[in-house]
Amino acid sequence: MRKKSIKLAAQTFRANVDEVVAFTQRCAAAAPITEQDESWCYDLAIIRLYREFEDLMLSCLVALINNDATTFSQVKQRTFPRHMNVEVCEYLICGDGYFDFAGRDGLLKIIKKIVPNAHWLPTIVGDAAYTNALKKLSTLRNFAAHDSSVSKKRALEAIGQNRMSSSGAWLKKQNRFSVICNSLKAMAQQIEAAAPY
Repeated sequence: MRKKSIKLAAQTFRANVDEVVAFTQRCAAAAPITEQDESWCYDLAIIRLYREFEDLMLSCLVALINNDATTFSQVKQRTFPRHMNVEVCEYLICGDGYFDFAGRDGLLKIIKKIVPNAHWLPTIVGDAAYTNALKKLSTLRNFAAHDSSVSKKRALEAIGQNRMSSSGAWLKKQNRFSVICNSLKAMAQQIEAAAPY
């Protein structure tokens, strides 16, 4: 039976984030590029970054069940086989749907359905050092993807401003996208260090 590796997932996430950042740099260096083109580039980049982060979180949760379901059994107060394949683990987390979470708090809620509150994963993800990046990641991604009045309102709340035309227009200035990326990469590094496998 194949085993998921949290350490590998964290390393892959960091490498993929570097690719997304390199994409934004290539866009910015392209000549000629309009302001709108560059904003769209960052809209796409925040959506891609969110996708990579989502994949990291799902990989962590699957690995926690896949490698040893003892803790999951304790949280659920039922006995599960100690080792289950990846597909079964994904089903236990996502059901018939796909992995999705409503912002930082929603992510922590899902994590705490898999491991106890004191486990290293919710401790790291819930660390105040990453709160700002997680809130911006979710709200700016939602605004880039949906462009609704509700998503714009939440994005404005997350960035602490009362005006912005698009997520990309805000992210492309003052190294803001890189700041979010660096924070999430630091989280992934901490996850990698804490993970037993």
